[in-house]
Amino acid sequence: MCLAASALLICAPVRTWAQETGPTHPEAPQQKIEKGKSLKTQTEITLVNVSVTDPYGRLVTGLEQNNFRVFEDNVEQEIVKFSSEDVPISIGVIFDMSGSMTDKIEKSRMSAMQFFRTANPQDEFLLINFNDRAELASNFTGSVEDLQSRLMFTAAKGQTALLDGIYLGLSQMKGAHNTKKALLIISDGGDNHSRYSQDDIRKYAREADVQIYAIGLFEEDGGPTVEERAGPSLLADLTQETGGRAFAVRDLKELPDIATKISMELRNQYVVGYRPSDHLQDGKWRKIKIKLRPPKGLPPLTVYAKTGYYAPGH
Repeated sequence: MCLAASALLICAPVRTWAQETGPTHPEAPQQKIEKGKSLKTQTEITLVNVSVTDPYGRLVTGLEQNNFRVFEDNVEQEIVKFSSEDVPISIGVIFDMSGSMTDKIEKSRMSAMQFFRTANPQDEFLLINFNDRAELASNFTGSVEDLQSRLMFTAAKGQTALLDGIYLGLSQMKGAHNTKKALLIISDGGDNHSRYSQDDIRKYAREADVQIYAIGLFEEDGGPTVEERAGPSLLADLTQETGGRAFAVRDLKELPDIATKISMELRNQYVVGYRPSDHLQDGKWRKIKIKLRPPKGLPPLTVYAKTGYYAPGH
């Protein structure tokens, strides 16, 4: 259900997990990224994908350019581009097939299929499965039927190389055909078999200009292992870096509905663009913060966007 509020639209409540995050980064050219190296962008306008929610986690649409303020390294910037159109998206689904997912695999498949079914005609998806290692199950395709058939043959077994799955997803995004890119992780979040570390993935995610969303299937008691108990904070950290969100799932029946809500959020984001006032090409990390001037009468709103970007190098 969606509620109209003046010229705004506040969409159906979602059960969220993760606090307010920060903001975003310029359009990145297609470049090969190797571990340990930075991606430098050479674009004049920094574009920021922004989601806005109310205190109940419901999407808020209908805001205008004058409702937003953008700061880079605490210096306010002039907004020169603003839009809120539904544009084609390239999305990678990172699907957990490890042994800890045995009792959750069927509902997880259903949620992924529901996510695929929300596709627009120009969207494209890729599928990565992981257990002991990450594997590209399907390269970019617009065929939802093909993706569904590949998911049907997944079986839960082995250990959990979650971070390797995310790294593979980010690297595959270099071949995306759409400017807007995102990953959706479906996992219990307990990594115990990855080559890459959380710091590796955080740095790579900062460079890759890809929003990360996660559906975390967590045990009520946190799970039997240290890795599973660390799952929520791991997924929260990675999603916040990129302006995405993590959704905690305690009841597996909620999965398809949450997958739909994530798709709806991706299609109802604002894009705020500005030309950085700092023209130095020093390759340094620049922090971004988006603030709101909300219309009168609305409750406090929460902004989700990337935390920053790397400036171009010399």
